[in-house]
Amino acid sequence: MANWTLIGVPTSAGAHHAGQDLAPGALRKAGLVSRLTAAGVRITDGGDLPGSVFAVDHENRYSRNLAAVTRVAGEVADAVADVISAGDRALVVGGDCTITIGVVAGVRRQHPQVGLVYVDGDADLNAAGEDRSGILDSQGIAHLLGQGAPELAGLDGEPPLLTPDRLALVGCDPQESTPEQKQFLADAGVSLSDNAALSADPEGAAERGLAALAGQAAPLVVHFDVDVVDSGDLPLGNFPHYGGGVLLDQAVRAVRVLVGDPGCAALVLTEVNPTYDPDGSLIDRYIDGIARALAA
Repeated sequence: MANWTLIGVPTSAGAHHAGQDLAPGALRKAGLVSRLTAAGVRITDGGDLPGSVFAVDHENRYSRNLAAVTRVAGEVADAVADVISAGDRALVVGGDCTITIGVVAGVRRQHPQVGLVYVDGDADLNAAGEDRSGILDSQGIAHLLGQGAPELAGLDGEPPLLTPDRLALVGCDPQESTPEQKQFLADAGVSLSDNAALSADPEGAAERGLAALAGQAAPLVVHFDVDVVDSGDLPLGNFPHYGGGVLLDQAVRAVRVLVGDPGCAALVLTEVNPTYDPDGSLIDRYIDGIARALAA
């Protein structure tokens, strides 16, 4: 298996509020690299990108902090493209979910048919203005599919960055999607295993996602948003999700299958907010889970 290169992206520019920008530093301080190495993972720390911190944006109601989010995504794309061209796999540690747009764009430069398995508590399909929040963090999949802001949808050339047949959603809560979004996913034929399916059979949910992309996409980016885990088990996600029922162990078991696939070129870790964890115990559990997943 190829070596992993860690890229830290200390950004909360696309988020509801600040916090995730602190995650790369907090995870390093808690021993992320040394604990992965101890688990047998071959990893090189490539340092942090400049990132960006959340700011109130009254001027752009439907695309808040778009300039900063676009800049960071472009920097991520450049860094990931360098890692992939060198023959390594990228472990991209954010940061809010908009960094995944950059990761897909970066892998796509080497592999135009890149696919994405999106392990997340949300489908992130809010188009600009749809939820009236303007939070780009909740629009990542819409941008990837060419529906969002042109600056992000066209980050790496003509949109879309991703077609529906190269996308699999794992773990999203149906209650977080509108009827129109659910219908869009059904009409587009996007592979979907919701939070109940992930909780019931973590390995099976992951394998269904991989099977749906087989022959359609290569290689794969795996996105793991900690908010797929019920906040009753691990209240570490920047945007809390209570009642989803997915345990950290179940999410880790699914991610383990996904990153164990020979086609996995990148893993993106998002939405960890260290300000929710003053004694470090939640981050300790989280790193243990990531180590178990990557040790596959």
